[in-house]
Amino acid sequence: MNAETHPITVLGIGADGWDALTPAHRELVLGADVVLGGSRHLAMLPAADARATQRREPWPTPLRESLPGLLESLPAGAEVVVLASGDPMVSGIGSTLVELLGNRRVRIIPAVSSVALARARMGWAAESCAVVSVVGRPVELALRELAPGRRVLVLSSDETTPERLAALLTACGHGSSTLTVLGNLGAADESRRSGTAETWDGPSPRLNIVALEVAGPTVTGWAAGLPDEAYEHDGQITKRDIRVSALARLQPMPGEHLWDVGAGSGSVGIEWMRSHPTCRTTAVEGNQERAARAIRNAHALGVPGLQMVTGRAPDALAGLDSPDAIFIGGGATRPGVLDACLDALRPGGRIVVHGVTLETEVLLAGALREHGGELTRLSVETADAIGTFTGWKPARTITQWFWRKTPGRQVSDTDGDQQ
Repeated sequence: MNAETHPITVLGIGADGWDALTPAHRELVLGADVVLGGSRHLAMLPAADARATQRREPWPTPLRESLPGLLESLPAGAEVVVLASGDPMVSGIGSTLVELLGNRRVRIIPAVSSVALARARMGWAAESCAVVSVVGRPVELALRELAPGRRVLVLSSDETTPERLAALLTACGHGSSTLTVLGNLGAADESRRSGTAETWDGPSPRLNIVALEVAGPTVTGWAAGLPDEAYEHDGQITKRDIRVSALARLQPMPGEHLWDVGAGSGSVGIEWMRSHPTCRTTAVEGNQERAARAIRNAHALGVPGLQMVTGRAPDALAGLDSPDAIFIGGGATRPGVLDACLDALRPGGRIVVHGVTLETEVLLAGALREHGGELTRLSVETADAIGTFTGWKPARTITQWFWRKTPGRQVSDTDGDQQ
């Protein structure tokens, strides 16, 4: 289709349907050559005149994978209108189309979003609550937002979301949290039902938003350095204080991608993702049992989107999306691992490598000589019982190499201080 000449118009429709549209918007829809939308949206439209040639097409399944083919099948120069729920840019088809086609080829006409309606019904100011979408996504995404007194609007995938969310909250100690299920917002059959997570039962409307008022313990925060006990592990975990040092140098920023090489329990990659909802991690772990454990940890800590590659570097790194940062927690001495990581790192990217053996220290000392950066030894001691007294119990000393790949140069900011 020639979308450059005739941009796709995405029209938001409220739950009150066709009758609530303005005359101009009705004319826009009825005058289009092609109307795309969900079956529910298309069913709102008046019956097509027998003489009309308007094509009405429901979304294919799976949507994201099938959408490019559908768009290519549209006639050249066709006027295309897409029907969407509420604000198409709030976890909607508008965002997807803009990502695929660019904002110059997509025109958005929003209606009042379900999020705005939910805030209005609850009397919650926009700045006082978080919004999490679990539409087509794991419900565990809501776990990242849990804190006593926090308000969260959860955009539900379907009628099963409230029950699954209630069970999840109860399992992690937040059973006294209040859930208010707002169904069919803006429609004549709009509904509202409240209860605690631990006592929740009964059906919910298919179209709903859950307004969550969190009660329960403070379990985790967003700062780096969750307790080691927050993770399931077999001892292969970057310990809390060492993890903080690594993440401070990796410097997670919104939208960036981390490779966690030799991931073990996944702690560094998980906390990278917890720092911001748009941060991504690809974890690489050769041990299948540990890889499965890292995935469980990611779900339990609210970042189920962690991508796991089960295999050993450097072979397992081939074909992965380029990273903005890399953490090597194990296996740095395997031939080719460090070189492959340095080559893959984007300009401006950061790498942190940890080692506990003399062999790894030799490797990292060589990396310092060749590239610059920072070489640090980290030693942590904790108080522990010595008979009836208390003394210091040392953990293994960690050698840490940090390097930043500056644009146009293969040396770090601190190179001049090291040579």
